[in-house]
Amino acid sequence: MLKNFWYALEFADKVGREPRRATCLGQEFVLYRTEAGTPICLSDLCVHRGGSLSMGTLNGDCIACPYHGWQYDSDGACVKIPANASERKIPRKARVDAYPAVERHGMVWAFLGDLPEDERPPIPDIPQWGDPAFRAVQTEMVIDANYERTFENVVDASHTPFVHGTAFGNPAKPEIPDFRIRSDDWSAEADIQLSPPPPKGLWGWLSRNKPRPEYVTVTNGWYLPNVVKLHVRLPIGDLILYDFNIPLSQDRTLVKILGFRNFFTGAWADRDARKRIEKILLQDRPVVEAQRPELLPFDLSDELHVRSDGLQVAYRRRRAQLIKDGWWVGGDDVVTGGAPQRSATIIASPARRDNPELASAWVHKARNPGDPR
Repeated sequence: MLKNFWYALEFADKVGREPRRATCLGQEFVLYRTEAGTPICLSDLCVHRGGSLSMGTLNGDCIACPYHGWQYDSDGACVKIPANASERKIPRKARVDAYPAVERHGMVWAFLGDLPEDERPPIPDIPQWGDPAFRAVQTEMVIDANYERTFENVVDASHTPFVHGTAFGNPAKPEIPDFRIRSDDWSAEADIQLSPPPPKGLWGWLSRNKPRPEYVTVTNGWYLPNVVKLHVRLPIGDLILYDFNIPLSQDRTLVKILGFRNFFTGAWADRDARKRIEKILLQDRPVVEAQRPELLPFDLSDELHVRSDGLQVAYRRRRAQLIKDGWWVGGDDVVTGGAPQRSATIIASPARRDNPELASAWVHKARNPGDPR
């Protein structure tokens, strides 16, 4: 898992004045909005006794723990301890990690890392968001597989005729012509020609008078750390999917999808569009969940690659460089609880870098339901 990136944690319309839990990189966060509407992302665990802040309440722009009422401001600092006498000062280490958060492209993003603002990678661009020519739908699904497996699955064009059959691919013509990859430090994409199946259902009926092309151009792309794009040019218009592969843990992924179309843009077609997207996910899920090894190998030579795997190879090479640069979630990001084999991921927030004296001032332990003490 990669740190020091912006992660889309939730659909923007799901984040409001009610605290909401989100999980990413094995860590739990609480999301909410200030009275002015600004999204806030804090670590979900109260530093006092490990209460879940997402179960708490808001008091202005502060969030109160449901256990003992400790209140934290939007920067993560504790500003009130109800049990304290008025003359008692609040300890400096009474705070939780606060992560930069923004709303963009219909998602709430949080920067999970401690890099200074001018060193942070960009948020991927989604130009269809806000474009009146496109209609968007949302859907999501949990897949019991590592997020890099679900991530690579979408940019893998050659699986389409076999996993999706005549629903999305054409098993009679599985060949992938050579393609050219366009890339920079944070993304890669390619235009790939695929033989399409005949459209079925509502879309097939409504496009029955349109000629069927021999090939369609599909743009597959990835955007670090966990976003993939699938752009299918259909005879009736463009279907563009953005998959946010959120790593809940090493072996579970929450896939959130924004699906855009510039055809049948009325609300009446949303249900059908969502159903088609979910069908693709349901076809992929058992195949990806059964992949071995469960985690993506670190060495490029540990799996066999062919020319049609170019986008995956580009990702793995860039990933290897980022691991070398220290951006991989590793031992320094894990704390261990009181019982054996209980651990939790804690991604250091910018406050720890900005204030070296606070770098180890507050540490959350893992939840420990199995401790017999």
